[in-house]
Parts: sequence; structure tokens; C-alpha cells
Amino acid sequence: MAESHETEISKGVEMSRDLRKYMKDTNVRLVGGALLMLFVVGLGLIWVIYGFGAAVMGFLCILGAMVPVALIFFFLNLSDWILKRAGRNED
Repeated sequence: MAESHETEISKGVEMSRDLRKYMKDTNVRLVGGALLMLFVVGLGLIWVIYGFGAAVMGFLCILGAMVPVALIFFFLNLSDWILKRAGRNED
């Protein structure tokens, strides 16, 4: 059993028990994969079926839809950062 643990460390694979980091990494991968599929598959199909002009318009529409989402994400993270800094005791 000790040999298997040593081989995992020697291969550079170290299992972490930090579930919050795992959840954050998983969420980032899910969002990244969804955006990749949206842009590549969605716009690719629009391009194939309707042509280049429609794909450009679809791209602009997707970017327009992402602006409010990005602003909400930005302000939520900003408020989280402010609240974390306000909770610190400066001695």
C-alpha cells in the first residue's frame, strides 16, 4: 500500500481533499465547456446552414447576451471581495 502512494506522488498526481477547490474547478470546467460548445457547435451550425453573415450576427447576439451575465458576475465577486476585506480585523 505504501508503494502505491509513493508512485502517485512520484507521477505528480496528488489527491487533495479540499472539496471547495474541487467544486470551483468543476464549475469552471463546466462553464468553459458550455461556452466552447455554444460558440463552436452553435455558431458552426449557423455558419453551415445559413452562412457567414448569419454566424457573425449570432456571434454578436451571444456577446450581447453575455454582457449582463458578466456584469452580474463581476458585481457579485466585487461584493464578495468587499465583504471579505471588511471582515478582517486590522490590529
